[in-house]
Amino acid sequence: MCPLALPTQGPLVLPPQLSLDPLCPGWDSPLGSKDLEDEEGPWRGASGLPPTGCLPGPWCQDVGLDCKGSPEGAEAQAWTAYYYSLLQTCLQHAGFPETQDRSQVPRTGCPGAEVTLCVLGSPSTFLSVLLGGGVQSPGECVPELPHPLLQKGQPCPGPAASQNTLRPWQRPAFQQTAARLWVGVGSESSCPPTPRAWAGGGGRGGIRPLLASCLPPLPTGNMLLCLSPAWLTKVPVPGQPGEAALLVSKAVSFHQGGLTFLDDFVPPRRVTYFLADLGPGPGRSREAAELARDLACPTGTSAEMARLLEDRLLTRGLLSRQGGVAVPATLAFTYKPLGLLWGGEASPGLRLVELSGKEGQEVLVKEEVEAFLHSEALGDTLQVAVKLSGWRWRGQQALRLHPRVELGAVVNTVLALLEKLEEEESVLVEAVCPPVRLPSPGSTLPGPELAVRICAVVCRTQGDRPLLSKVVCAVGRGDRPLRHHSSLPRTLEVALAQCGLGEAAQVEAVQQSVKAAAEAALAAVLALEAGLSAEQRGGRQVRTDVLGVDFALTVTGRALTPVALELNGALCLEACGALEGLWAAPRMGPAAEATAAAPLVETMLRRSARCLMEGKQLLLVGAGGVSKKFVWDAARDYGLKLHLVESDPNHFASQLVHTFIHFDMTEHRRDEENARLLAELVRARGLQLDGCFSYWDDCLVLTALLCQELGLPCSPPAAMRLAKQKSRTQLHLLCRRGPPWPAPSLHAVPCCPLESEADVERAVRQVPLPGVMKLEFGAGAVGVRLVEDASQCREHFSRIARDLQGEADHPGIGLGWGNAMLLMEFVEGTEHDVDLVLFRGQLLAAFVSDNGPTRLPGFTETAACMPTGLVPEQEAQLVQAAFRCCLGCGLLDGVFNVELKLTGAGPRLIEINPRMGGFYLRDWILELYGVDLLLAAAMVACGLRPALPAHPRARGHLVGVMCLVSQHLQALSSTASREALQALHDRGVLRFNMLEESLMSGEYEEPYCSVACAGPRPAEARIRLLGLCQGLGIDGPHYPIAHFLSHFK
Repeated sequence: MCPLALPTQGPLVLPPQLSLDPLCPGWDSPLGSKDLEDEEGPWRGASGLPPTGCLPGPWCQDVGLDCKGSPEGAEAQAWTAYYYSLLQTCLQHAGFPETQDRSQVPRTGCPGAEVTLCVLGSPSTFLSVLLGGGVQSPGECVPELPHPLLQKGQPCPGPAASQNTLRPWQRPAFQQTAARLWVGVGSESSCPPTPRAWAGGGGRGGIRPLLASCLPPLPTGNMLLCLSPAWLTKVPVPGQPGEAALLVSKAVSFHQGGLTFLDDFVPPRRVTYFLADLGPGPGRSREAAELARDLACPTGTSAEMARLLEDRLLTRGLLSRQGGVAVPATLAFTYKPLGLLWGGEASPGLRLVELSGKEGQEVLVKEEVEAFLHSEALGDTLQVAVKLSGWRWRGQQALRLHPRVELGAVVNTVLALLEKLEEEESVLVEAVCPPVRLPSPGSTLPGPELAVRICAVVCRTQGDRPLLSKVVCAVGRGDRPLRHHSSLPRTLEVALAQCGLGEAAQVEAVQQSVKAAAEAALAAVLALEAGLSAEQRGGRQVRTDVLGVDFALTVTGRALTPVALELNGALCLEACGALEGLWAAPRMGPAAEATAAAPLVETMLRRSARCLMEGKQLLLVGAGGVSKKFVWDAARDYGLKLHLVESDPNHFASQLVHTFIHFDMTEHRRDEENARLLAELVRARGLQLDGCFSYWDDCLVLTALLCQELGLPCSPPAAMRLAKQKSRTQLHLLCRRGPPWPAPSLHAVPCCPLESEADVERAVRQVPLPGVMKLEFGAGAVGVRLVEDASQCREHFSRIARDLQGEADHPGIGLGWGNAMLLMEFVEGTEHDVDLVLFRGQLLAAFVSDNGPTRLPGFTETAACMPTGLVPEQEAQLVQAAFRCCLGCGLLDGVFNVELKLTGAGPRLIEINPRMGGFYLRDWILELYGVDLLLAAAMVACGLRPALPAHPRARGHLVGVMCLVSQHLQALSSTASREALQALHDRGVLRFNMLEESLMSGEYEEPYCSVACAGPRPAEARIRLLGLCQGLGIDGPHYPIAHFLSHFK
């Protein structure tokens, strides 16, 4: 709530806020005289046909909107054509080009192995989602070839009306190339190629592969808009009784830059996420509801959930009781109400009266209305509104506004509306929010009073957490009701300023109160949803991923308070899209903020990834230690079936997987032989694997060799060997001088491998000192040390050769590969981690974090911050350096962690870890970005393109420190014990990542745990962490937290 200084003169009254349903376009009379009649609008009319002539435009009308195998009637065809024209109008207003019809050449793909986000509904409602999906999930690019149209003895498709509409194969240059290639593959015929020739005939392997190189690649597109239910088909899913897969045969695909294509799909694409508009329509809402029911794929809506959320009485009780959200005082007369209405405690200000019948209720109605009008719940309210509530009345208005003192008029209106009730419907008598009086914005001219509406869109994000994504307001005349479709959208700041509230602190307070109320509203809905059965939700996969909340702004005491009037999804999303449309045209420049649909698209992608991976069989090589315990819970959550290969027969994970294979693989110099033996074991057990992967350093090369033996996707074993041996990585990249430029050699650091004392003497003459000595195959910074002269080099080499001779001396740091070392040049600069996701050599995602100064001469990590505090150009330099180094080593597929230093001359490579980042990195990236590196690695291992947003945005900042047993034994045994830290983590005070099982100290120790604090800004997270460390006893003279955090200012 925001304290408000009420003016003493010159007030501007914000009039009563009513329900925000779209009203009839013909409204031109005061609200008080509104008749109690159903309305005729675009969706309602005797004919059931769409409006005609309202969407003129220059776009091509002769497009293939018919779906083969699913004919439509005349009325359905008219609506499909209307929606297509509406889409072109929306694209035109946003400054994007017309949709290109390429339906003559069906798209091909990999059904069941690609992300397919499908929306069924009005283009204007979902334009923000569609454009956002086109950017966040553009799909892969493939050459467009006309082979599905070519039949034996038929010519290529003839030329179109103009060069602008020619398909690639219709252009003269293509036909000339095709003719030359046709002769080149051994044909003497002048006829065009037959399908056999395209597919591989013609004597030399066919011309299709050759022509593919002559054509520009075209995007396939993962975000699809279906303009008709006939474009979709439900088919049963084997092994999942009662559930169906949803197949799309035709759609408009969306791509980066606002490009759209009308596509056919042969075979049909299998939908991995479905979102439908279940609003009022001429029969289409029923078809959409049936399509959305009991799907095997994730679904963002259902008729069952929409029916609940459209019930104002139910949602007001829910928001008030569970969410603590302010709602209007309401008296409800209900006929055979929903059972859900009676759950929980009574909500203050909400009175429910159950009627035994619709007639003979005059006495009861009069008594209840009289008590309500005189109750304290109405406060200073001067007027009440009487309206109908229920699924039948969605999108309609039948209401009357009455002064609070007119008891008889209110009673008569209620009795008249009772005649219209059916089961589970209600008549509501609700308080009209008291007007807010704000200072006049300065105009002295007389004019109508202004009203303000606040519309908030909130999305479900990772971990079922609500996130406010956009707030849009409308300002209009006070003598007419505000409607979603009858006012220009604007930001909250602009709307409040127009009404005289421009002080930054007050505007910020209103923003925070709207954010808190909107997120609490979705949290209450998610809590309700969690208590419903799959049948009550409309299917096992139904979740509410986006919610719109309409607010009125009123005064409680002397504070501005948002009052939730109703919930909706489509209308608020459309309003936000309209606001974003102001910035879409190139002349207006780029939008300063993320789109309202961005978190929703990320959720769609995240749920699609789960859909694609559910039931996948994966072989995991190496279980890891306590720091990887999250793997087993995550695998169960994602529905993965893990088969584990592990050297320790008593490993705790042996009981958490589908198959456990005990195999001694500690001697990694025998990896090739072990890979062959493991492949035989896998075949002998009859495992039908979809993929094989590892996140454990020691097992990476073995995993690549095993994948090669089993024919499963993975980066080449040679690339994994190159990345695993640190000196080979640097020396190889030093030789990669391009082209292209910048070459990987710019980032490599001179070094020298060390296997004997003679190598040490040679190295000190070749590598400038001071330098860094480390194990060739090491991990966790164990044995890494700064050396300033030759004597220190010899001393450290001898110490490592004596102390760390084999795996038994320090398990899990790579000693199974031997204890060879290297000496590399010491590089000054700030240290950073870059975690990459690569698929077929394409960079899909990158996450950059900053590391604090280490405790020289050691290099054990002390502190970290995510996201990076670097300027965007420096961040991009690090990402590109990491990407080029991975490609330079041949790492094309997987999740990789690259450590670099940012120097005055640019990024310099420390090392490449060809696996998922360790310590806290997976947890932090999941928390901040909603991206799970473990799931991404599993998808790549199955040959699937990870379903990741192209431009993920962090939801805050994390700053953390490492705890060492040698420095914090007393605190870790008392104030900062494992139990104490876990309790603080569970309360949301900090993030606790356990890295080691026991409190054991030693010369070559690794961090025991990571402790981090979150904040909306880095400074706040840093201050919280510093205070927490001081209170827990982690900070001290020998471990100065303030110093370790100094790089993050």
